[in-house]
Amino acid sequence: MSPCISWVLLLLASLCCLAPSSLAEGPQGDAAQETDTSKHEQDLLACHKIAPNLADFTFSLFRSVAHESNTSNIFFSPMSIAIALTMISLGAKGDTHTQLLEGLQFNLTQRSEAEIYEGFQRLLHILNQPDNQLQLTTGNGLFLNESLKVMDKFLDDVKKLYHSEAFSVNFKDTEVVQKEINTYVEKRTEGKIVDLINELDGHTVLALVNYIYFRGKWEKPFESKQTKNGEFRVNEETTVTVPMMSRLGMFDLHHCDELSSWLLLMDYKGNATAFFILPDPGKMEHLEATLTKEHLSKSLEKRFTSSAIVRFPKLSISGTYDLKPVLGKLGITKVFSNGADLSGITDTPLALSKAMHKAVLTIDETGTEAAAATIIEAIPMSVPPTVEFSHPFLFIIYDEITKAPLFIGKVVDPTKK
Repeated sequence: MSPCISWVLLLLASLCCLAPSSLAEGPQGDAAQETDTSKHEQDLLACHKIAPNLADFTFSLFRSVAHESNTSNIFFSPMSIAIALTMISLGAKGDTHTQLLEGLQFNLTQRSEAEIYEGFQRLLHILNQPDNQLQLTTGNGLFLNESLKVMDKFLDDVKKLYHSEAFSVNFKDTEVVQKEINTYVEKRTEGKIVDLINELDGHTVLALVNYIYFRGKWEKPFESKQTKNGEFRVNEETTVTVPMMSRLGMFDLHHCDELSSWLLLMDYKGNATAFFILPDPGKMEHLEATLTKEHLSKSLEKRFTSSAIVRFPKLSISGTYDLKPVLGKLGITKVFSNGADLSGITDTPLALSKAMHKAVLTIDETGTEAAAATIIEAIPMSVPPTVEFSHPFLFIIYDEITKAPLFIGKVVDPTKK
């Protein structure tokens, strides 16, 4: 790489905690609860325009990651990655700009750039609305070398559209800046993601950090006293022992013949839903190749519950990804090369040196607060089916208001952190 090129570093941190928690209360009083119906409808319309593209990007990116390894757990936030890439695109021009947006599955002949950016602006506004039942926050930090002269328009756009914070730092002092960035992420993920970066190139002049933090509680919790050790079949040769949560109740559960899989929808208190998709034995590759946003839409449109016994592993997994090769498979290559055109950010020649993403997932019972509640369901007298998530499965966490996927993952071995 030519020494005249300076580096841009893209860092993404995602935390999804489906675990016991005491959620912060949102604003109180009539004034805080008043909403502008017209403004809200405009927000939703703008979000829903880009939601199908975000879903397509989610599945394309997932398949790209899954192709790298079929033996590892997968977990990442397509939302976090998409937000960061569109922020970079604000300062990109020519083929660099086109590749970024088309790699995000936008057809620029059908969707204007103004609609794309407005969609993300409204999306961030909705996601960051206080919710007493569901905690979901996302934000952006821009770390700029103190000598870097950044275009006013780029700074104005990232602040206006993405509510980004900007920090002036001296990247020559790599240890100090590394600590500052890691502390920034650690605080905003409530201490769950630490040491996002462990080395920093001295040629870096700009680091863009995106974080997304999700913490929710099940609408219908599991009881911890029903959790027992059970077997999880990683593959034909390997079986591990893992705590398996268990509940008899009414579940939104059905078998999809097209996917050769069981689909389980579980709601959180608030406006989010989790899809857990358990393929029939030997059908994981078929599921990964076949699953589309239409399957999710149909499941949400035709929801019905039936009695079942569901057994599900407690787990805590994480994923750390160098996104450069993964995004390259989606056609996003120019921004990483000598030919990158990021002249909308600064006159200094820039290229994206690295795009790192780290995500952490915890799935647990509801904990002491929810365990004190009593859940009463009417269960039919017939013998209910038992569905055990005891071999590799996929999952997607979906925001019902914006109709956008927040997280996607694959559990291969729930004992692997």
